[in-house]
Amino acid sequence: MDPDDVRNDWASRSGKFSPEYYAELGPNEVSETLVNVLDHYVHDDARIIELGCGSGRHLAHLQTNGYGNLTGIDINDESFDVMAEHYPRLADSGTFHTGALEDIVTEFEADAFDVVYSVETLQHIHPDDAWVFEEIARIAGDLLIIAENEGNSPERGREDTAVSYVDDEFPLYHRNWKQVFSELGFAQLIREPTSRDTIRVFRAP
Repeated sequence: MDPDDVRNDWASRSGKFSPEYYAELGPNEVSETLVNVLDHYVHDDARIIELGCGSGRHLAHLQTNGYGNLTGIDINDESFDVMAEHYPRLADSGTFHTGALEDIVTEFEADAFDVVYSVETLQHIHPDDAWVFEEIARIAGDLLIIAENEGNSPERGREDTAVSYVDDEFPLYHRNWKQVFSELGFAQLIREPTSRDTIRVFRAP
C-alpha cells in the first residue's frame, strides 16, 4: 500500500475500527494511564493534543478528570459528528482538525502543546511519511505519550517483519519507538506494556 491508500482507508472507515466503533467501546486502560501520567507531570491547564483522536473517547476521559485545554486531529470527518453525539461537552469545548497528520502538524508552531499523545495511530504511518515524527517532536513542548502495538498481543505479534496486517487489511508498521524519539532528543521516562499495546512516555529535550 502506498501512503495515499493508507490514509484513504482510515478516512472512509466504517464498521470495525470506525469512529462509532471506538465511541461505543469508551475509555479503556490507556485512558486511565493517560490521566495518571498527566496528573503526575502537568497541570490541569496543560495544552493537550491527541493525534488520531477519533470520536474522542480518550479526550473525553481527560475532560472528565479536569483537563480542559484539549485539541484533536482525525482524518475521518465522521469522527466529529460521532463525538457530538457521544461526547457533546467535548465537541463543544475542544478544538478539532479534520485531515491527515502529515498535513496538519506542520501548521503548528514549535512547542505548541505541553502534551502530545497518540493511541494506536503512529503505527499506521507509512514509511514514506516517517518524516512526520520530527514534526510531532517539534510541537511537543514537554511530554510525548504514545500507545502503540509492539507485538504484546498473541494475535498481533510482529513476527519479525517490518509490517503486519490487522484483519488482513490495515498495515501496521513496526518500529523501535524508543529509538525513533530518542534520536530526536527525547528521553523515555516510562515504558508500560498492556495486554494490547506498549505505552511510552517521553520528555522533550
